[in-house]
Amino acid sequence: MIKKKNKTSTAQDISGEVITTKRTLGSTTSALVYWFSVLTSLFHLWINTIGIMPEIQRNAVHYGLILFLGFIIYPMFPKKAHKTFKFDFLLAIMSLAVAIYLVLFEDALHARNEVPTIIDLISAGIAIILMLEITRRTSGWLIPSLSIFFLMYALFLGKYFEGLWNFPGITWERFLYRMYFAPDGIFGTIATISSTFVFLFVLFGAFLIKSGAGDFIIKLAVSLMGRTIGGPAKMAVFASGLMGSVSGSAVANTVGTGSITIPMMKKVGFPAKFAAAVEAAASTGGQLMPPIMGAGAFIMSQWTQISYLKIVSVAFIPAIMYFLTIAFFIHLRAKKIGLKPLTKEEIPKVTEVLRQGWNFFIPILVLMGFLMYGFTPTFAACAGIAAIVVSSWLNKYTRMGLKDIVDALALGAQNMVTTGVILLCSGIVIGIVLLVGMGIKFSMLISSLAGGSLFLTIILIALASLVLGMGLPVTASYIVLAVLAAPAMTMLGSSLLAAHMLIFWYSQDANVTPPVCLAAYSAAGISGSKPLETGFEAWKLAKGLYIIPLLFVYTPILFEGSIVMVIETVITSLLGLFCFALFFEGYFAKKLNILERILSIIASFLLLYPNIKFHAGGLILFALIFAFQKLAQQKVPELDSLQ
Repeated sequence: MIKKKNKTSTAQDISGEVITTKRTLGSTTSALVYWFSVLTSLFHLWINTIGIMPEIQRNAVHYGLILFLGFIIYPMFPKKAHKTFKFDFLLAIMSLAVAIYLVLFEDALHARNEVPTIIDLISAGIAIILMLEITRRTSGWLIPSLSIFFLMYALFLGKYFEGLWNFPGITWERFLYRMYFAPDGIFGTIATISSTFVFLFVLFGAFLIKSGAGDFIIKLAVSLMGRTIGGPAKMAVFASGLMGSVSGSAVANTVGTGSITIPMMKKVGFPAKFAAAVEAAASTGGQLMPPIMGAGAFIMSQWTQISYLKIVSVAFIPAIMYFLTIAFFIHLRAKKIGLKPLTKEEIPKVTEVLRQGWNFFIPILVLMGFLMYGFTPTFAACAGIAAIVVSSWLNKYTRMGLKDIVDALALGAQNMVTTGVILLCSGIVIGIVLLVGMGIKFSMLISSLAGGSLFLTIILIALASLVLGMGLPVTASYIVLAVLAAPAMTMLGSSLLAAHMLIFWYSQDANVTPPVCLAAYSAAGISGSKPLETGFEAWKLAKGLYIIPLLFVYTPILFEGSIVMVIETVITSLLGLFCFALFFEGYFAKKLNILERILSIIASFLLLYPNIKFHAGGLILFALIFAFQKLAQQKVPELDSLQ
């Protein structure tokens, strides 16, 4: 079928979720993938705007299109990609076949009063096997292994467990029916999220990238932050936040912005390890930054029935706080090692940057405007995509031609492959969890271990998220934890929004927490630093990722209280996070002595604790530290020349 042999190349998957080995495509196969990707994006645009199709059939077509691309792009055995291509192509065709089968014969099943034929069951079995295999190829063994364990538990393994975890089992026929034809299987709720919200926002990001928004964001960050102490590092935080709101992927952020920001940080004097850690920590925060927040925000909205607009609205202030926490570390480290701002020649003028890319604000405003006026996220994303193309024509520097538009369509579908596969495979786990009542059992287990303590429950969830995150991508980690652990938190008094938001934040921690921290390791590869050391440095800088979620539960920061209380919480929490950075960096106006360092960590605890009297004590301690530092600096005036 192809003239050139298909080989493989190890690279960052374009979805940014995991690092995988792809097939290097020959010319003919590359063209096939390109145009099939365009077709895939056009289908999703059509079905989410003017097209009409039953939900389960739409999701089945989504499955077929995503898996077709996946089997061609990811070989069965990376080292033998050229030998397995024909077989991989056969699996791609089979993926389309089982999808089309459901579309054609679902009505016949209903006409038989839901009694499946042998062909129905064979088709369902093939669909599940293909799903597990493509997930193994795109994201490793853990997710398929987890799915297989749940599958075996439902079929026969559950009867060997005792007590709470005992389950008598179900028949193969019922299992295959539930996974293939029912709304709680692989074509159910999670597939709906994947085929609508997630796909369109990934496509929105692809159009922004192809229109040149990535370069504009980085230039804008340099022009705004370059004149401050540690400017390049602060610029990395700013750029990663903006890029993350579009891409929704920590590793993709790290690779995309880090190739520019990390060398710049090293150039002005930051150690390679610190430069890489800043980028990894900042890129991790990208998935916390509205308006997109990766796939998790859409799943959260679907499950909690809380509007997407409300979720992204209340998430904005905590996300800003997270980025400010990293900026605190950067500023203190820059002062500590005596760094200077960028020179005037190295900083582009803000006016010039805006002149070349002002139109990129239009699609973001359109997107947010449609959301604020009550339109669905799906419709808002489609409007945003159209706005990108139209607004690009308003500026001679960014005009998108027909080829750019087609390239964006292809890129969007290819960017979706790994994320789509993970979401679809998660449908197996979620379907079985609902089928056997495992969510209730897990919640009872957590409540039992925590002894009715909400705080201990949160600690257990944080540990579980770290373990899961070592092998699961962020989206899958959130899905598993949300369905298993959120009920336990709500039973102990947490609001539904706070519980899901905390789990969503903790699902990110594996990106920057050793021993498995993909964002940090990706940054280390760019900076040339040691991966594990970079991971620990990123873990330190990303402390807000662990502290701020506690505020969701114990304070009104998610606007679950009066505005005055929210403002007071934000101010004192930011001061508490700054004191936390003081303790770790050991520097303010000058080096902190032991007493000042102890006072800083006590002040941090008092300012973060949800009690206004504690806040007053923390403010007094912070004022004392500030006074001690200023007095010591006046006694040694020559220190001023080092700032």
